[in-house]
Amino acid sequence: MNDSYEDIINLPHHVSKRHRQMPLAERAAQFAPFAALEGHAAAVSSTAQRVRLQMEEQEKQQAGWEDC
Repeated sequence: MNDSYEDIINLPHHVSKRHRQMPLAERAAQFAPFAALEGHAAAVSSTAQRVRLQMEEQEKQQAGWEDC
C-alpha cells in the first residue's frame, strides 16, 4: 500500500478503559431522523398540487385555442 494510512491500517481497534462502550440502541438514536425538515413533505405536496392545477389549466386553454 502506498497511501497515508499504511502505518495504522493493521492496528487493533481502540477500546477505552475509562468510558463504557455505547449500546447499539443509543448509537442508533444518534442517526435517527430529526425535525430539521419538518413540513418539507407538505410543502412539496402543496407545490406539486399547485403545478398540477396550473398544467391542467394550460391544457384547457390550449384545447380552447385548437377549437378556433
